[in-house]
Amino acid sequence: MKPALRSLDDALAELLGFAAPLAGSESVSTFEADGRVLARDCVSPLQIPPQDNSAMDGYAVRCGEIPDEGVVLPVSQRIPAGSEAQPLAPGSAARIFTGAPVPPGADAIVMQEDTEPAGDQQVRVLRVPASGQWIRRSGEDVTRGRVVLAAGDRLGPAQLGLAAGIGLAQLDVARRPRVALFSTGDELVMPGTVAPQDMRPGSIYNSNRFFLRTLLQRLGCEVNDFGVVPDRFEATQAAIREAARDSDLILTSGGVSVGEEDHVKPAVQSLGTLDLWQIAIKPGKPFAYGRVGDAHFMGLPGNPVSSFITYLLLVRPFLLKLQGATDLTPRPVSLPAHFAWPKADRRREFLRVRRNAAGGLDLFPNQSSGVLTSMVWGDGLVDNPAGRTIAHGDSVQFIGLAELLA
Repeated sequence: MKPALRSLDDALAELLGFAAPLAGSESVSTFEADGRVLARDCVSPLQIPPQDNSAMDGYAVRCGEIPDEGVVLPVSQRIPAGSEAQPLAPGSAARIFTGAPVPPGADAIVMQEDTEPAGDQQVRVLRVPASGQWIRRSGEDVTRGRVVLAAGDRLGPAQLGLAAGIGLAQLDVARRPRVALFSTGDELVMPGTVAPQDMRPGSIYNSNRFFLRTLLQRLGCEVNDFGVVPDRFEATQAAIREAARDSDLILTSGGVSVGEEDHVKPAVQSLGTLDLWQIAIKPGKPFAYGRVGDAHFMGLPGNPVSSFITYLLLVRPFLLKLQGATDLTPRPVSLPAHFAWPKADRRREFLRVRRNAAGGLDLFPNQSSGVLTSMVWGDGLVDNPAGRTIAHGDSVQFIGLAELLA
């Protein structure tokens, strides 16, 4: 009897239940923290901006002294960014530049374009100002004592800039997951070892190893690459045993079906525990989860697109949770399909698509699980529920690859 297909949501929920955040953290330079997950809240010790400052090059004024257009005021001081402003003398304007502190007494900035010179050290105001215009108030970005970045946030360029803006040169981040990666299959050949014209019948270059290693590294993992393991039980068992010694996760590609040459299942079972799951997704379906000692084990399907997408949907959120991240899954958006998908499938489908200039989605013509060019051509996936057809113009759920690959 074939095992029942499991829904993706149920499989992911169970998988995340096994993912206890890793113990330990480290302090790293803010320069080196891109992609890492914060282990401790970042609390601002200051206001940003620290004081009211000008949003424009222009003149600081008192609105009550400019009732009409054309008022001429003497320029009493010049305030560049980084300088200290003096109180604004009554009946005068202060020349001010973007980012410079607003002088005490001023209540508006007249931008340079709304003024003109009116003789030596005088300025004519061409437009009546409104109170508060072009003034950035102290603390309007960040207030003192505010948690600006929370534990569990994943750090990117904007987050690192904000951390630097409150004076943090070092950040406490979660420990990197240690991942042992290997592929199985005597048919796999490493690029550079055999020329294309010399490839034996049935052999293929090992593409999965390259994209999985890159995906893991982008997610902040320390990768121990075991390469290709021969299709023999003893070799597979030895590789898994060694990988389990110092890994948080063992990740394999291929060898998780029930064929006579698929040795991952018995090898893992001889050393620990293993469940073979049939996930109701397309591409993909076979997936394995188990434990070997303290290491988690996950086995992905061998077809490249199946392996790629199964990693994105199941392995990626698991590894993020190991790091204590709180944002684990992507946020789809509704976009119109500029294609038809007339044949429904009993599995939930993830179709490779690309946004077009008209604001819709085009479909890659070959949705086979072995066609890796679909992942290169596409910039996202349509999450299509089981049993659903798609007509041209229908609204579909789009998940951008840029979010999944970050």
